[in-house]
Order: sequence, then C-alpha cells, then structure tokens
Amino acid sequence: MTDDAPSGPLADREWRLIPEERRDGAMQMALDEIAAETAADGGPRTVRVYRWEPSTLSLGYHQDPETVDWGLCERENVTVTRRQTGGGGIYHDYDGDISYSIVAPKAELPGDLMESYHLLCEPILDAFARLGVAADFVEESMPEIWHPACYLRELHPAHDVVANGKKVSGNAQYRRNDAVIQHGSLTYSVTEAAHLDVFAGHDVTDSTFETRVGGIDEFADVTREEAVSAVESALADWADATVGEWTADELERARERAEEKYADDEWVRRDPRS
Repeated sequence: MTDDAPSGPLADREWRLIPEERRDGAMQMALDEIAAETAADGGPRTVRVYRWEPSTLSLGYHQDPETVDWGLCERENVTVTRRQTGGGGIYHDYDGDISYSIVAPKAELPGDLMESYHLLCEPILDAFARLGVAADFVEESMPEIWHPACYLRELHPAHDVVANGKKVSGNAQYRRNDAVIQHGSLTYSVTEAAHLDVFAGHDVTDSTFETRVGGIDEFADVTREEAVSAVESALADWADATVGEWTADELERARERAEEKYADDEWVRRDPRS
C-alpha cells in the first residue's frame, strides 16, 4: 500500500488481490462463487481483476435467451454464460473490457444496497481518478434505449458510472446468505458493432450506442496495461490486500462449478419465464 493511497473501512481484514487472469466466461463466474464460499468459511476476502478469453457475452440472471444471436456468437467464437446478478447482457471484449470482483462476508457489509454499492465502488472511482478520467455515479437516471443490453438500460445512480455523460462502468451485486459478490466492468475501448451484433431483435445503431457508452481510451491516453494496473492498485490499496492466488482446491471446485453450471445449456439458455 502506498503512503497516501486511500484505504477503505474493511482494510483491517484479511484480503488477497488476484491480479488479472485470462479465463473463459464460465470459469470466471465460477471463481466468483468459489471466492464467496472461501470468504464465508473464514478464508481471505478477495479483490481481483480478470479478462475474458475468448470474448464473452454474459447474460443477466433473468434474461431471455431469445435476445441472443446464438449463430453469430458461435461463428465469432464469443462464449455465452449467465451471471448470478441481474441486469441485461454485457459483451466483454477481450481487448476492450476490464472486469473486477470484490467478495466479502455479508455480515461485514452495509445492509442498505445503495450504501453497499457506494462503498464497494470506491476503489473503482479511485482507479478512474488515477487514470485521469473524470468519472462518477450518474447523477440522475437516464432513459432506457434497449432493455436486454445492460449498457443500454436506464442508468441508475446506485451503480452506473459515467464520464462526460457516457457509461464507462457497470456494477452489480449478488447477495448470498453468507457473502456478497460485487463484480463489474470498466470499458477500456468500445467497438460498437461487436457489442451490438451479439444481440438479436433490435434496431439500435452503432452511433446510438456510441452516444451512450464510452471507453477509458476516449478520455485518457493510457494503454490497457496501464488501466489494468490502475484498477489492481486501487483495489489493493482500498483493501490493504496482499497479492495472492487461488488454492488448488478452489481451482478444482471452480472447474467443476463451471462445467456443471456456468457452461451448461440448462443454466445458460434457460427461459426465465418458465
């Protein structure tokens, strides 16, 4: 931790930082769940940064699978998984997306959802500040453009972060009985067509998407590596975390969870209306 870096109110607990790892979407979602089990069982809390390999469309918990262009995703090697968190689908581009998770026991976090979001987003806003990007929670709701796509939904002051009026980060929480997972994405670079093409049944244009969504590279002259480093440092300083890694047992359980759940069509393609 640097001498003048801001630390959060949970920095006196045991935290580990897992630096950016490249894994497929099912494994990334499984690792979030395993990290929650570890924290709930008395192990370290986790902050981590991760990259989706290959590029992945993550569906919200209640999302209709008919909103996905499955044929295009297969042709373009875009993996599709489903999150535990709600909201719309998010296209996580291999180069354009930087994702993070914060996982801690539920008892250590505020019960009020808005308060909890703002607490756990402190290091995310700090990361933008380190990069010279003037980002903050959207001050008031912005109207929906197309509901199935997360970044085109109504923007909410609780968890949507904007810069110059454009969404640059979305964040979501999943509250178990014993632990809380907050994960989110910071957009490094936007390729409008790639974000839109994974969805079916819309008439949103690239230019409309560009007016709503912005990337770090639009607001700051930094490389993706520099942006990742800023996110990792902000998370580590906020939690006073020590660089760590997954245990062999955690990885084994995550692989099993990914295969049985997050890569399984019964989970990914399930109809939320049934």
